[in-house]
Amino acid sequence: MAGHSKWANIQHRKNRQDSVRAKLFSKFSKEITVAAKMGDPDPDKNPRLRLAIKEAKSNSMPKDNIERAIKKASGGEGDNYEEIRYEGYGPNGVAVIVEAMTDNRNRTASNVRSTFTKNGGNLGETGSVAFMFERKGEIRYGADVGDADTVMMAAIEAGAEDVESSEEGHVILCADTDLNEVANALEAALGESESTKLIWQPATTTELDLEGMQKLMKLVDALEDDDDVQRVTTNFEASDEVLAQL
Repeated sequence: MAGHSKWANIQHRKNRQDSVRAKLFSKFSKEITVAAKMGDPDPDKNPRLRLAIKEAKSNSMPKDNIERAIKKASGGEGDNYEEIRYEGYGPNGVAVIVEAMTDNRNRTASNVRSTFTKNGGNLGETGSVAFMFERKGEIRYGADVGDADTVMMAAIEAGAEDVESSEEGHVILCADTDLNEVANALEAALGESESTKLIWQPATTTELDLEGMQKLMKLVDALEDDDDVQRVTTNFEASDEVLAQL
């Protein structure tokens, strides 16, 4: 029975991982389809589509899935999604931005509001927390691409604003409107990035202890589990000790 129980636990974890992976790919497919519908289905002529494909590939989304999403958009198939941003506060007053794509605004708004309420948060009006963030382009490279000076020089020449280098790798930031241009220049200098995307960078942060982090993660997990939600961003800050305990 012990062996069976262990196998059941392994299967459960695998099924959970497969479920999370499938949900992630679904979100990427939605973004690719919307980007292709809004612009040209050729990624070389459509910066948003190119970035969407790049992000999907960096998360190991199969090429067939990507091509299927583009083909669906080119043929006029699929649902017509509306992009919506929700803003609110999580436990301990942490600012939360939720980006969604939906074919039913009422359903999504109801679900997001309910998730905030059930997890110690409050959904606010548009603009209620966005002022605490700056819209930026973020490009990530692994540590093996070069040392900090090499990456810094490449980033400056590409027109980036800032570089953060560590043992884990390099994070390059630029103006949101310059992301495609900077990414192309860096790719020519350093090769393909691990990740290229638009982010909300916190301008002010809220410090959390372990209990606060646990409550926030519960809210974020619940939001990200919603099929309509594409991304969740918060402005939490926590010490290394607290993060290690998580």
